[in-house]
Amino acid sequence: MGKRIVIVSGGKLEEDFVLATLNEPESNCVIGVDKGIEFLYHHQIIPNYLVGDFDSIDAEVFQYYREETGVPIREYNPVKDASDTEIAIRLALTLGCKELLIFGATGGRLDHLWGNVQCLSIPLKAGVDARILDRQNEIRLIDHPIVLKKEEAYGPYFSVFSLGSEVPGLEISGAKYPLRNHLLTPYDSLCVSNQFDGDEVAISFRDGIVILMETRDKPEQ
Repeated sequence: MGKRIVIVSGGKLEEDFVLATLNEPESNCVIGVDKGIEFLYHHQIIPNYLVGDFDSIDAEVFQYYREETGVPIREYNPVKDASDTEIAIRLALTLGCKELLIFGATGGRLDHLWGNVQCLSIPLKAGVDARILDRQNEIRLIDHPIVLKKEEAYGPYFSVFSLGSEVPGLEISGAKYPLRNHLLTPYDSLCVSNQFDGDEVAISFRDGIVILMETRDKPEQ
C-alpha cells in the first residue's frame, strides 16, 4: 500500500473512531481542514498541513498553530471557487497519496455532504483510493467492476447510485436482490439497501461512475 493521507474536516467527528485511524502507523500524513483543526488541537495532534479559510475555527486554536508550531498553513479567502475539503483533497494528490481517508465529511449540513461526495471524483480520476468514513458509513466512487467480500464489508448493507449520468448495464450478483442489465439513472432508488446473499457480491456496469455506500444500521462501539 502506498502513502496514506488522512483529511480531518469540520463535520461530525466521532472521537474514538477517528483517533483509531489517526493512531495507525499507515496514517503518516494528516491534513487538518478548518473546523476539523479543533479536533486535532484538543487531542494534541500536530497535523502535517492546515488548509481552509478558517472562518469557523476558534481564534485561539488557529493562533496556536500559526505561532507555536511549524505546520505549513494554506489560508484562503472565504470567497473562493472550491470548498475547503476539495482544496485539501487536491493538496493530498500533489503530495502523492495512494490512499485517502476523509473524516468529518458527514453529519450536519447535507449540502456539505453532497459536495464532499462529488469531490471524490477528483481522486477517482487520479487513480487514488479515496473514501469518506464515519462510524456507520463508508462512501466511495467506482468506475469499474468490483467484488465485495462479506468478511471485509464495512457493514451488512450496500447501496449504489449514479453520479451525474446514466450507468448502463448495471449488474449485481451474489446479493439478496440481484440485478441484470439495469440502466441506473440519477433518479433511481432501486439499488438502495441491498445485502449479501453469500460470501461475495459482484457489481459491474458498462460505463459511468457509481457511488457505492457500505453502511451499518447502528454504530459499532
